[in-house]
Amino acid sequence: MVQYRMPVLAVRDIEISKQFYHDLFDQEVTLDLGANVTLSGGFALQEDFDELADIPKSTILHQSNNMELYFETEDFDAFLEKLHDFLDIELVHPPKMHEWHQRVVRLYDPDWHIVEVGESMEVVAQRLLREGYDVAQIAKLTQMPEPFVEQCRKGLE
Repeated sequence: MVQYRMPVLAVRDIEISKQFYHDLFDQEVTLDLGANVTLSGGFALQEDFDELADIPKSTILHQSNNMELYFETEDFDAFLEKLHDFLDIELVHPPKMHEWHQRVVRLYDPDWHIVEVGESMEVVAQRLLREGYDVAQIAKLTQMPEPFVEQCRKGLE
């Protein structure tokens, strides 16, 4: 049987990437094999991917914009404050709110992979509940099922 394990990102400098994901996203190294490192979020970093995969280095694209790592946070504003301390990070776009009322920001990691950070949908639903929307309205606005929104409401009690 074939089992899926995790995504692996090709990186130019394993130490820079480990530091980046640790400092900004609180990722801890769970397995360090030198050129291959597994992080606590369930993904891995691989230096010298071209050699490992036996492909030309010139085929490793930077800033291909065709995938992203997705993180969620319970406190989006605190994450934005933390992000301000990383002056050399290039944003894909500034913080914005999607039509389903989730606030997100996308940025590039040191190897130009896209990383998205969004507030959790539970936080979105609870924010809308505090603003006076009812469960049915929030389900429609957020595109989340009503039982999910009801569970979020119970979390506020």
